[in-house]
Amino acid sequence: MTTTELAPRTASAEVPPRRRTPVPASERAFGTVSHAVLVLWSLIVVLPLLWTLMTSFKTTNQIFSSPFSLPTSLNVVNYVNAWTTAGIGSYFLNTIIVVGSALVLVMILGSMCSYVLARFSFPGTRLIYYAMLAGLTFPIFLAIVPLFFTLKNFGLLNTLPGLIITYVAFALPFTVFFLFSFFKALPDEIGEAAALDGAGEWQTFFLVMLPMAKNGLTSVLIFNFLGLWNQFLIPVALNTNVKNYVLSQGMAAFASQAGYAVDFGALFAAVVITVTPVLVVYILFQRQLQGSVTQGTSK
Repeated sequence: MTTTELAPRTASAEVPPRRRTPVPASERAFGTVSHAVLVLWSLIVVLPLLWTLMTSFKTTNQIFSSPFSLPTSLNVVNYVNAWTTAGIGSYFLNTIIVVGSALVLVMILGSMCSYVLARFSFPGTRLIYYAMLAGLTFPIFLAIVPLFFTLKNFGLLNTLPGLIITYVAFALPFTVFFLFSFFKALPDEIGEAAALDGAGEWQTFFLVMLPMAKNGLTSVLIFNFLGLWNQFLIPVALNTNVKNYVLSQGMAAFASQAGYAVDFGALFAAVVITVTPVLVVYILFQRQLQGSVTQGTSK
């Protein structure tokens, strides 16, 4: 038998430590100033929210006597009064109905419209697309009077369906504009492969293309939710029936109903109730929102 000698292990050459490149003084100064500005901006945004939350547990006398002190107890009666006495509960339900229905409609119609404009070529494609873009530049207050008479003629004035249709009309241009780039960037080979497998246009759209644009759909859904939830001018002008008030109208009416006789504890509680859904939605979908916006702008 012959024995094989093991080759001696060669010592690896030591890698010299990397030298840190010195950061120019101008960049350090810019970084310091930018961080200071961001910290200041964060305080400007966060501190009023914390103060509102803290004040929502106080009574009106405590608010006026010591507005910046901590509440002595968690006074949940303010939330009960805001939900029942001030009618925030019914306004909240109306807002859920209007915004939820409008989001479903605008996402379906907007995704279909943007898909057709991005994937098919026919006479008038660019004209329709630019008409959608022109809708983004149209001020809302200029359309209030025509909308008023249009909804009145159709019997939809001061109704929730009329408000839903109006929300859809104003959110549709932005939805088409945002989703256009996502559908445009999808490879043609995927649609051709689906067609070879026997899928029709509807199946290709709903089962293949729409799931691939999930990031864009999530982003535009969040943007539309934030915009429609905080809408004020349209419901004030087109929805004067108190029973059909949305949260923005109910908050305005509650704040101005009796001057200094307002229950400010319940008012701040109503503000917290109004803001909470927006914060929850943004916190839950923050990562998807940032990633999909970057993806849509880089394509």
